Amino acid sequence: MRMRDSAGVTALDSYAWLLASVPERTRSSFRARMLGPLEEYDTTRQADLVHTLEVFLSCSGSWNRTATRLHVHVNTLRYRIRRIEDLTGRDLGRLEDRVDFFLALRAASTL
Repeated sequence: MRMRDSAGVTALDSYAWLLASVPERTRSSFRARMLGPLEEYDTTRQADLVHTLEVFLSCSGSWNRTATRLHVHVNTLRYRIRRIEDLTGRDLGRLEDRVDFFLALRAASTL
């Protein structure tokens, strides 16, 4: 059964369906590889990098909107994003890396 939401997207077209079809162990491993360094850093330094990443992605990478939502200066946000990139070896300027982070964050919520 295919259900459409108000935007006309079917449930089968959603990333959620794709993630649900991936074995839990694989999702967990992917999430740990992508977010593990950030979670460890957050735990030891109370840096809130995972939350920063979530907000950055939900704002489509907009520096100003993200900084406003986080109630930080744009330079503080730039520092945090650089730290995320340094810890993970990823580049948030690249679509592929943004997609990987997006899926890792969503995989965490489906575990």
